[in-house]
Amino acid sequence: MAKDIRFGFTVAPVDKEGTPDAALYEEVLADCAHGLGLGYESAWFLEHHFTDYFPTPSPMLFMAHVAARLPALGLGTAVLVTPWYHPIRFAEEVAMLSVLARSELHLGLGRGTAKLEYDAWGIDMEEARERFKESLDILRLAHAGAPFRYEGKHFRMGRTVPTRPAPNRERIRLYGAIGSPQSASMMAEYDLPPLVVANFPMHILAKVIEEWDRATRAKGRPTDVTKPIMIQAWLADTDEEAVALVKRWAPPFFQLQARHYEADKDYYKDIKGYEQFSRFFGNLKKMSDPEQMGPWIDLQIVGSPRAARKRVEDYVAIGFNKFVIQVATVGIPRNVRHAMLTRFAREVAPDFSSAFAKSRAAE
Repeated sequence: MAKDIRFGFTVAPVDKEGTPDAALYEEVLADCAHGLGLGYESAWFLEHHFTDYFPTPSPMLFMAHVAARLPALGLGTAVLVTPWYHPIRFAEEVAMLSVLARSELHLGLGRGTAKLEYDAWGIDMEEARERFKESLDILRLAHAGAPFRYEGKHFRMGRTVPTRPAPNRERIRLYGAIGSPQSASMMAEYDLPPLVVANFPMHILAKVIEEWDRATRAKGRPTDVTKPIMIQAWLADTDEEAVALVKRWAPPFFQLQARHYEADKDYYKDIKGYEQFSRFFGNLKKMSDPEQMGPWIDLQIVGSPRAARKRVEDYVAIGFNKFVIQVATVGIPRNVRHAMLTRFAREVAPDFSSAFAKSRAAE
């Protein structure tokens, strides 16, 4: 069995309902320390604004704080929503973080999907793809090592300037968030490895990887790169017990998503570039019913350790080689989050990772 699979975990300001924001941020720090102690290589932050849905308006600010507290822990994002940033400042802040951190930065980049957030920022969602591409172009120019200037449709620079500080480019890994199969070839065109969430059936995810590989090979670029998937993991002694855990703890996650994405208002079918999200967001309320979660549960890592290992094998066979384990969702207390991370690290990950296998052998 493959022993070169890498494992990270998501962190977010979550805990029991009613926990103050400052305490929620302490929960993030506790999760980071716990995950690092178990042997996970990276903690991945989410960006959201204005609601109770993972309120982390500045993942990079949070990562800089964690980098000082836990320098051995790699840091990631799923994702930084680049259309909401001024791209020059964005490039500068990534450069600063790459200098301040001591471990790898896995920066997932995306265009965001919440109309609420776009409206508050005063940005037209139909410009999202163009802004995403211009931000990526500026980021790469700014990090190329020479003074740069850019003239685009949405962003124009008045003079040529260098980037200070100079980034530690060896530390930065970029990924492109893929929210639909149609995005795979686009991210390949941008030279961004795919970052996906386990919300699609496996045959669709297989097509995403196949299309990304095809488009990347057509450009003469290597396809043997890190390909992360963000996926929930719920382990118990039996499959039935694990499913019961999901049905107990996951519904508030979908209820909060439904409110954040305003699932009761079918905005997305009329927004160019976002039509495919209309159906997904429309299903969020249905997904908050535990008895209708079965198809989604089947896509996650849910079950006994044996079943969990089989599910990881299935995703490895598709082509994923990095798993970002998600246990930090709304309402889940620390003891439950840590128990899931611990069981996965001790009973699943060692079959796929030499580092975890050595850690288990040393216990």
